[in-house]
Amino acid sequence: MSTAILTGQPVPGSSLEGDLRSLGFDVRVATDAGDAETLLAAVPPDQRVAIVDARFVGHLHALRLGLTDPRFPVAAVPGAVTAQPAARQALTRVLARESSAAGGGAAVAVDNLAERITAALDADGVQVHRPELGMLVAAVPTDPQTRNEARQAVSAVDDEAVRLRSAVKARDGFFTTHFISPYSRYIARWCARRGLTPNQVTTASLLTALIAAGCAATGTRVGFVAAGILLILSFVLDCTDGQLARYSLQYSTLGAWLDATFDRVKEYAYYAGLALGAARGGGSDDVWALALGAMVLQTCRHVVDFAFNEANHDATANTSPTAALSDRLDSVGWTVWVRRMIVLPIGERWAMIAVLTAATTPRITFYALLIGCAFAATYTTAGRVLRSLTRKARRTDRAAKALADLADSGPLVELLTRAARGASRYSAPYTALAGGVLVLASALLWGAGWQTVLCAVGYALMSAIAVLRPLKGALDWLVPPIFRAAEYCTVLVLAAKAGMNGVLPAAFGLVAAVAYHHYDTVYRIRGDAGAPPPWLVRAIGGHEGRTLLVTILAELLTAAQFKVALTALAGYVALVVLVESIRFWVAAHKGGAPAVHDEGEPA
Repeated sequence: MSTAILTGQPVPGSSLEGDLRSLGFDVRVATDAGDAETLLAAVPPDQRVAIVDARFVGHLHALRLGLTDPRFPVAAVPGAVTAQPAARQALTRVLARESSAAGGGAAVAVDNLAERITAALDADGVQVHRPELGMLVAAVPTDPQTRNEARQAVSAVDDEAVRLRSAVKARDGFFTTHFISPYSRYIARWCARRGLTPNQVTTASLLTALIAAGCAATGTRVGFVAAGILLILSFVLDCTDGQLARYSLQYSTLGAWLDATFDRVKEYAYYAGLALGAARGGGSDDVWALALGAMVLQTCRHVVDFAFNEANHDATANTSPTAALSDRLDSVGWTVWVRRMIVLPIGERWAMIAVLTAATTPRITFYALLIGCAFAATYTTAGRVLRSLTRKARRTDRAAKALADLADSGPLVELLTRAARGASRYSAPYTALAGGVLVLASALLWGAGWQTVLCAVGYALMSAIAVLRPLKGALDWLVPPIFRAAEYCTVLVLAAKAGMNGVLPAAFGLVAAVAYHHYDTVYRIRGDAGAPPPWLVRAIGGHEGRTLLVTILAELLTAAQFKVALTALAGYVALVVLVESIRFWVAAHKGGAPAVHDEGEPA
């Protein structure tokens, strides 16, 4: 239960108390500033508290936006201010000053105390969130005429219609915007009215996608059609969970992690289902290499996005002619949608996969997916490289640390870095690229062999050289995706060259487990929770250690033994990473970590 303290003279006929109670507040009334201070002191320290002017007139959703959003420690709308437990001390300090200024505890009438508190918090340097209200009304009338005008303004705007529109993400793909959101928002409202949470809807989306993958794995035409339909249904639920979170302001750290993580689990599980279905179908088509290639390509695309955004998260003097051109293109209606579609965001991608699954074969589906994702990756990466080369930005220590965490360097790189301390630093992205090309070219030319093992040692050495200094260069954000591509593709090539059934599915499982670790790192950084603990990175070897280990296993073992080794390695990585990840996010959620909700570009 939260507490709202009404200040000022009550207004006859006002619905304010009822509105606050409907939002979950226990309402108390203060007769003066000193009384408000006393009431505030009586509120348990683990509760949210709001101070609201009794003369407030506005929409219920304006109050909801201003007083119940869990993402912000302090928030305000005209006539109301709220603080979560983390900001209680700041609110108490300001209110004490206001009470003292009002006469040292004497019974002095409160004159818009909420506004004065908000101004004082601003003056103290406390960050006060002020939500965008748009057409919604939030005002504190001072006379009957302005009160009547405010009430008329409230009546003129449909509060619920605004709330439904705001439930839809401001920036989304063409397919999602025009084919899903027009009705999924009503599903979100239906869920809200029945007390369902976003996490429950997210879980339902996951289960639906896993059933879709199971249908695809049957290898029958009926199974493929059912899989396509269920995949679209899963995506509808995936949109609904975010819209439910925005509609009811049910944001949480755990919810953001579940939403992001389950998207990847759903998509990659569906790839595995398609590969199983192709093998079990009439033609017994083996498309595991294509499935693994699609997962590698998609994961590397995401790492490019994450690394670029982190590198420029708080860069100063962040200007670029390329960015200016992009902004101009976004001002023309049709180019906005074209540019959003050609990057093949999740809506367009899943729609394409669903239709092709139902109408064609898994091999054709994967060919189309690989071609589309390769084009999208080339387009987005080239644009970001141009922006980085043409902008003059100074990147911060925070950005360098984020890139170092995304690099996922293990004990071998740590050891080599200490040995090479003081050595000259070469261009990080070019050094990383040279190392990646070295090990991958060796795997392509010789497959399993000591040449490839030696090249993997060289890859580890060049990886250490690449991260000798903080990653603050214009193109240093390319280092993490280069490492991802080198590791994943080496596993793919060596598994494909093993020439035995079952090796590629084992490699798929290994890359999936490692990719989960890399996504988990991203979501921790995005949630300001820090990177995974160093012991975890060391325990699973780092990118260079895993790459070297796989090359050694491929050389020492027979194909059958290599399959078993990859399966065991995949199980080990998955177990260690999942246990630590689940422990961390559940503990963060229970510990009251700041709520997070991702409104970034569609994945």
